[in-house]
Amino acid sequence: MLVEISNTPRDYAWGSRTLIADLEGRAPSGAPEAEVWFGDHPGSPSVLHDGSDRTLDDWLPEHADATGAPARLPYLLKLLAAGAPLSIQVHPSKDQAVEGFAREEAAGLPRDAADRNYKDDNHKPEVIVALSDTFTALAGLRDIAATRRLVAALADGDGVRALRGHLDAADPAGALRSAIGWVLGEADAAEIQQIVGAAASMESEEFAAELELTRTLSTAYPGDAGIVVALLMNLVELRRGEAIFVPAGVLHAYVAGLGVEIMAASDNVLRGGLTPKHIDVAELLSLVDFRPAAPPFLQPRPEGDGVELFAPGIPDFSLAHVTEKGEVVLNGISLALSVAGNAAVTGASGARVELRPGHAALLTPDESPVTITGGEVFVAQSGN
Repeated sequence: MLVEISNTPRDYAWGSRTLIADLEGRAPSGAPEAEVWFGDHPGSPSVLHDGSDRTLDDWLPEHADATGAPARLPYLLKLLAAGAPLSIQVHPSKDQAVEGFAREEAAGLPRDAADRNYKDDNHKPEVIVALSDTFTALAGLRDIAATRRLVAALADGDGVRALRGHLDAADPAGALRSAIGWVLGEADAAEIQQIVGAAASMESEEFAAELELTRTLSTAYPGDAGIVVALLMNLVELRRGEAIFVPAGVLHAYVAGLGVEIMAASDNVLRGGLTPKHIDVAELLSLVDFRPAAPPFLQPRPEGDGVELFAPGIPDFSLAHVTEKGEVVLNGISLALSVAGNAAVTGASGARVELRPGHAALLTPDESPVTITGGEVFVAQSGN
C-alpha cells in the first residue's frame, strides 16, 4: 500500500512564518508554523488520502497483523521550522521513563498537569537533519576548559563570581552539574541578569557566535536563567544535509532554521530554561549527562546509489535520504517525505504516488523495496 498522507502545521509561538510555506511553494498563512507531524501520534495524527479521510492512529491498529507493524509507530516524523529559539530540554532513558512514569501515576498526578514530567514510559531520542542552508542548535555541554575561558573573560560581578566558583570544581561533570544546579535553582534574578549583561556586552573573537546568541536570547527571553545555561552548551551550526543525534541525557535546544526531525514516540520532556513552562530542577539534574563532549553529529552511511542512511543504532527509527533516484528496502511501516522537487515513489506492486515538497506518503512493507525518482525524499522507518 502506498497512499499520500497529510497534516496541518502546528502554530507554536516559536515557529517560522515563512520556512514551511516556502518549502511547500505556497503563500504564508500569516501565523507561525512550527511543526508538521507525520505519523500516528494522537495529539496530531496524519490523515490518509485513500478516500476514507481516516487518521493514521485509527487505521494502523486494524492493519497491524497484515503488515507486521505494531499497533503504534515507534517513531514520529516532523518538519520543524524554528523562527525563534525553543526551550532547553533533556529526555530520559527508557529505564528512567519507566520509573518516572510509574512514580507519577502512583502519585495520582493527572497526565495533562502542568507540572507532570513523564507523560508516558518511553524514551525520546531524536535526530534532526538540516534543510535550510544553516540550522542553528545547542547540543551537549562544551569542553570545560573553553567554558572556563569564556566565563573568566566576563566582567566581574556577583553573578559571574558565583558561576566561576561552581565551574572551578576539579571534576568537569561535577563542575557543570554544580553550575547548572545553581543557575536554575539558587541564583537570584540580579545574579542572572549580571551574568547575561556581562556576556551581552562582551566582545570576543573566540566566542563571538555564543555571545551574539546571548544577545538574541536576552531579547526573546529577558531574565530567563536558561540564557546562562546556553552559555555552557555547544553552539552548533549545521549545513544543509548535516545532522545531530540527541540521545537520552543530552541537553539541547533548536535555535533557528528548517529541518527534518525524527524521534521515538514519546512526549517526555524535562525543560532547562528558555521557557515559561514548568522546570523541575531536581528531576532535570537527575537526568542530564553532565560530561563535556563534542557536538553529537551523526554521519550518514551509504546505502547504495543515491541513498544514505541516518542510523543512530536504536530500534525506534532510522532515516533514509534519497536524492534524485534510489531504492529503499523498508523496515516495517514507513513514511516518505518529499523536501525538494517532484518525487515519484513506486512500490514493488507497481503502485505509485507522486509527492511535492512538504508532502508525505504511507508505505507498507509489502511494497518493499520502493524506488524513488526525482526530487529529494526522506524515508522514516524502524531502526535496527
